[in-house]
Amino acid sequence: MLEYAFERVSADLGGYGLFGGVRMETEGHREVICRRAAEGWRYVGFIPASQRGTGHIEEMDLVFEREMPGT
Repeated sequence: MLEYAFERVSADLGGYGLFGGVRMETEGHREVICRRAAEGWRYVGFIPASQRGTGHIEEMDLVFEREMPGT
């Protein structure tokens, strides 16, 4: 049986994209994924947790899974 864990990260708007306008940048996602992997978790995706009316994601939950011990 699998167990799941979620960890929230921010996706901030800032800077300028290639064709002008604002771009999104996530903070800390690589560190979270590497830390969880070292603990035996596998990254499986993300779920938008908060979003602006324009569609920009402000926060997302990273989703991790692993086999439950003893199963």
